[in-house]
Amino acid sequence: MPAHPFTLLRAALCCAGLVALHAAGHASETHEPEAKPAAAKKLDKAEAKPEAKADAKPEAKAEGKPETKAEAKAEPKPEARAEASRKRPATIDPMDKLRERLAEKLGASKPVDKENPNLVRVAAHAPEPAAHEPQPAARLAAAYRQSKPAAAPAFVAGSQPEVIHIPHWGYAGQDGPDGWASLRPEFATCSSGTRQSPIDIRDGIKVQLDPVQFDYKPSGFRVIDNGHTVQVNVGSGNSIEVLGRRYDLVQFHFHRPSEERVNGKQFDMVVHLVHKDIDGRLAVVAVLLDRGAAQPLIQAVWNNLPLEKGDEVAARGAIDMNALLPADRSYYTYMGSLTTPPCSEGVLWMVMKNPVPISADQIGIFARLYPMNARPIQSASGRLIKESN
Repeated sequence: MPAHPFTLLRAALCCAGLVALHAAGHASETHEPEAKPAAAKKLDKAEAKPEAKADAKPEAKAEGKPETKAEAKAEPKPEARAEASRKRPATIDPMDKLRERLAEKLGASKPVDKENPNLVRVAAHAPEPAAHEPQPAARLAAAYRQSKPAAAPAFVAGSQPEVIHIPHWGYAGQDGPDGWASLRPEFATCSSGTRQSPIDIRDGIKVQLDPVQFDYKPSGFRVIDNGHTVQVNVGSGNSIEVLGRRYDLVQFHFHRPSEERVNGKQFDMVVHLVHKDIDGRLAVVAVLLDRGAAQPLIQAVWNNLPLEKGDEVAARGAIDMNALLPADRSYYTYMGSLTTPPCSEGVLWMVMKNPVPISADQIGIFARLYPMNARPIQSASGRLIKESN
């Protein structure tokens, strides 16, 4: 049965629409400025189909006939279209420029993710240290090496280890009083000083001296053998006042025989009571000890003698320093120095004119430890010596 003319016309129009749609798709690919991702291409094709159909139908209706085969053959092949697209300069998207500049500022490379070209990847890199600047680990290692004490030299068989001797002064031989100044630089005053002690007290002028105000009270004490004498460190609260100045008692110690002489006479022993004021100035009260009856306070000290040199023994009882003073407290006074190194000058001396008795046994106990620990007499050098009337 022959087809109806209206049916044939409808089929021809449908074929023309399909051909037009195919041509529109090729045209859009030819004029695309940049290659788009696969998802974008699908979206563009989906949007292009309705437009192609809409445009193709009126065109086909206007012409009233389908596209000829010659026109279809004249359409360029896909390879030719791709070659033409490569030769044609691509249009640069401003957003691409902005992304590239942003990547340069942030230290990133160009995006390599083909699926996400708009993604900028930033990689942070620590700045390279200067050639002359050590790495942090190197700096720490250098600091450790500098702070670490130097290693001791290796011991060699048959060699003697080096021994460092600290000068020790004494009362005889090379370490004796004549050599004190050469032992250490700070001992130089022992030979260069002009106001040294002890001296032979003579030719003093008799004046009305203010009495020394002793403010002594029972106190605890500690005994130490310091290698030069027996020294007693006294608790606080003991002081004297002289010439309007207050001095606190710090310690007292013994010498045998007495270092001071009075008109050439030397005594069995002497005890020096060392005081210091708030400014660090020293005042020494010297009590001469002469053979006689036993002295209770000195016996209390002997009872607490340490067994080893350098050890300090805290006594259980207390001592009253008033018991060590003579009943008559008239005195000689002059300016002198310490009688032991470093022989510092500027010391106010007050030597009691009347000695205090000490027994032979008590003298013998001290003599077992120190048979002689007295500095020789020093030149008075014309110093003024005053004594009580």
